[in-house]
Order: sequence, then C-alpha cells, then structure tokens
Amino acid sequence: MEIIKLKDDHIKLGQALKAARLAASGVEAKLFILDGKVKVNGTVCLQRGKKLFDGDTVDFEGKTIKIRK
Repeated sequence: MEIIKLKDDHIKLGQALKAARLAASGVEAKLFILDGKVKVNGTVCLQRGKKLFDGDTVDFEGKTIKIRK
C-alpha cells in the first residue's frame, strides 16, 4: 500500500495517481479514470478532479493508495 501525505487539505485523484507513480502523466491518469479502472473508497470514480481527503483510499490495478494528513 502506497501512502500519500497531504500538503494541503486535499489532493485531486489524477494528481494522486501521478504522485504514486501509477500514471506517468495527467493525460494517462485521465484515461485510466475515464475507462473506469480507478476506485475511490470502493466505488468506481469517473471524475479526474475528484478531491481526496485524509482517510480516502484509491484502488487501481491491484494497488491501493491511502491518503493521510
């Protein structure tokens, strides 16, 4: 499990995928999200700009990202 520490009160989903090195670029992150390959807190999320807060989890291709303050 990858843990991303928040610098502000939130991070956007596309940025989280890039920060965890699961997407090489914002465009790649967008395509993964729009293809329905990304889950936020167990639910498929199609919003690239979805705000993630402390305690949220992101699942993508068998990997989990945990958002921490």
